[in-house]
Amino acid sequence: MADEIKKEPPANFKVTIDNITIEVTPGTTILNAARTIGGDVTPPAMCYYSKLQGSGGKCRTCLVEVAAGSTADPRPMPKLVASCRTTVMDGMIVKNITSDKVKDARAGVVEFLLLNHPLDCPICDQAGECHLQDLGYEHGKEGTRYEFKRRTFEKEDIGPYIQLHMTRCILCYRCTYVADQLTDKRVHGILDRGEHAEISTYISKAIDNDFSGNMIDVCPVGALTDKTFRFKNRVWFTKPVDAHRDCENPKCCGKTTLWLRGDEVFRVTARKDQWGEVQSYDGKPGWICNTCRFDKKKTTDWVIEGVTKINRHSVISQGKYEGLVMPKETIQEVLGGRSPRLLMDIHTESEVNKPTVHLSEINGPAHSDTFNEGK
Repeated sequence: MADEIKKEPPANFKVTIDNITIEVTPGTTILNAARTIGGDVTPPAMCYYSKLQGSGGKCRTCLVEVAAGSTADPRPMPKLVASCRTTVMDGMIVKNITSDKVKDARAGVVEFLLLNHPLDCPICDQAGECHLQDLGYEHGKEGTRYEFKRRTFEKEDIGPYIQLHMTRCILCYRCTYVADQLTDKRVHGILDRGEHAEISTYISKAIDNDFSGNMIDVCPVGALTDKTFRFKNRVWFTKPVDAHRDCENPKCCGKTTLWLRGDEVFRVTARKDQWGEVQSYDGKPGWICNTCRFDKKKTTDWVIEGVTKINRHSVISQGKYEGLVMPKETIQEVLGGRSPRLLMDIHTESEVNKPTVHLSEINGPAHSDTFNEGK
């Protein structure tokens, strides 16, 4: 047995997700493997953020069922697992939308996330681009069983540009990871435990660094909002365009999305990919500095590249069509080249209802002889 030669592991692992087999590199999580397939096969994620190390494993919305662990050990995993923290194995079989267990568990997770979440979407600046809205619509239930009073927190300014509405927070920890990995020091975090847990600072208005605005971009709900944009406009009334500038900060990529109403720049954000995460450039996340985000609010400060591509299912895309193709008019071909006035403008064509004839002055019902008089 000592001379037994161990087999080399395959260069790529084959994994089957919802009856679709793909090959991925070892170490890939189930969630990222599903993202290579895309569509409904991809589990939702509220806390996982691929650009932030250590994120994931908090919200449990990405739970999946592993029907077979691997080719070497085909036994199913006894419980649902978080796809953002579970790596694939060769021959693994995963069920997402094909599993009733996953659908029921995900609906329960959504119900838990909405226990204390206020129903203030009509006045929330995140409405229209809120991941929790999409999650509740796609995976939630119609009603709730919660009968108790929701927890509430006072609104707090945690910096010169950011307001924290902790009542909306789902404790995804994304903003703390941004502060840890983008700034020299983190001055905010999770205070207390359990039902009383909240994100805050020990000293109010303590967050003041060049990249603090990125916490707004990573927040999946309306807990962290831009004070310069609050209540100014609805996001679906604005027009997003891609723009860039040569930023003085070497850590800033300078590539942003401008949200315009006419020629006025209402806000500036980092560019997002199809998963709602900041886009990467040259293998690095495209974070932007506070100067680009809050100070450059004129179109003359930027080089406009073009209209931002928005998912057609998003409310933001309403009324914004790229490369619109109008249908061909075929009615003249059907009428042999004649004008459609024969059908559409019947009063002018047939000279009925002459302006000199007042129907109210006619004795009895109107008749064709009434209009033929005088010809």
